[in-house]
Amino acid sequence: MTKINFLIILSFLTISSKLFADGFDIKITVKGVKDTTCQLAYYFGDKQYIKDSARVDKNGNMTFKGDAVLPGGIYLIVMPNKKYFELIIDKEQKFSMETDTVDYINSMKVKNSKDNDVFYQYLKWISIKGKAIEALKKEMDEVKDDEAKTKEIKDKQIAIDKEVKEYKLNLIKENPNLLLAKVFEASTDPEIPEAPMLPNGKKDSTFAFRYYKAHYFDKIDMKDDRLLRSPIFGNKIKQYLERLTAQTPDSINAAADKMIGLTNPTGEIFKYLVYYITNTYEKSNIMGMDAVFVYMAKNYYLSGKAYWVEDPQKEKICDRVLALDPCLIGRKANNMRLLKNDFHPIALNDIKAKYTIVYFWDPSCGHCQKVTPQLKTFYDKNKKELDLEVLGVYIEADTTEWFKYIKEKELNWINAADLLGTAQFRKYYDIYSTPVAFLLDNEKRIIAKRIEVEQLEDFIKNHSQGKIAVPKLPEFTPFPCKPSPPSKEKSGH
Repeated sequence: MTKINFLIILSFLTISSKLFADGFDIKITVKGVKDTTCQLAYYFGDKQYIKDSARVDKNGNMTFKGDAVLPGGIYLIVMPNKKYFELIIDKEQKFSMETDTVDYINSMKVKNSKDNDVFYQYLKWISIKGKAIEALKKEMDEVKDDEAKTKEIKDKQIAIDKEVKEYKLNLIKENPNLLLAKVFEASTDPEIPEAPMLPNGKKDSTFAFRYYKAHYFDKIDMKDDRLLRSPIFGNKIKQYLERLTAQTPDSINAAADKMIGLTNPTGEIFKYLVYYITNTYEKSNIMGMDAVFVYMAKNYYLSGKAYWVEDPQKEKICDRVLALDPCLIGRKANNMRLLKNDFHPIALNDIKAKYTIVYFWDPSCGHCQKVTPQLKTFYDKNKKELDLEVLGVYIEADTTEWFKYIKEKELNWINAADLLGTAQFRKYYDIYSTPVAFLLDNEKRIIAKRIEVEQLEDFIKNHSQGKIAVPKLPEFTPFPCKPSPPSKEKSGH
């Protein structure tokens, strides 16, 4: 059996069932375990969480008991060495199971639980078929040069595979409402028909992928919240988002809407997907994926669809949207109006260059002291060849150290600051630490942000050659939500 690591359960994702009846009473006996503590855990999305623990007596007996009915799903009994066996908890919540550490599956005896009777009948049967397949693989290695015997073995493998499929189909037909049947259905990949012919007489090479993606959820009941507590659901969602969906914000947003649209809008899968997608892309290290967070926040959290979120949390989400939305990749950068270090005015749009690097910095910031000389070296080397300009924006008000640093380091780009306090660059550029570099094209559209100096040359050359596509987003318009008071940004890392 596999070993697992546990995470502390998220407060937001706690079991939402408030059904109180007779609760659950599950008696487990495991020969080979005694005088210790075991845990009842469950799957949730792509992780596992602990629900309860129980003391094991000298005979291997333990009882998990509670007043609240447990949500349906596949649970785990976890041993002290982190090995475990699975069980199904659904409508039947008072039952017993007995097994042995020597062989959890084949030693299993179940009382008063049809779900687990069916489950362990399958596990015992499939273990036999698995051993048969392993034997055939070894036999194949021994006769790999004998074409006739190789074919014979392959035919046997195909026959076993057919048996397994038929077993699952029969189980689904005979027990359509059992969780195991739903899991089998959800695990079944779409059967892809033959690709059609194109007008040029060739088969459509993209048909299989497009068909597979279009029919991916055909047999996954996204309204059945029990699937959320199964080992397949999280991986299914990740595969759809990460492997079947183009990794661009627009494509991910469309994929999110499709998945969420298949769920019950008051169900746990709905809540999970909204949370999971929003949280994943808020924390993403991939440049530009914050656009997914902004989309999800606007369309689900701040629209009221995320009905479980309280106002204080909504205000925090709103703050983050207001910070990120103006500086998403593809937006035109805010036309800051600043004063240069010679006290002449300068606006961002006044800069005539194919590429503009907007560099927010502070000479007292330790990381800025390392990065600023690197950027100067890059600028001096590539200014003419790449047709670029740097607008170095000093983020503080005291100019003494700023003037001194410009002179000592011979910063020959455009040095400017918001000395009149009217530019509001913190509002439009999400400056919470320094240094921060934004790369703009000739239209002053943001094409990269928080980009490292060593990445600039390759990025600019690839963009100029059309190898990097950047969306053209509409002009920023403030989203109508009430933010909480802003906090002062921190310089350095």
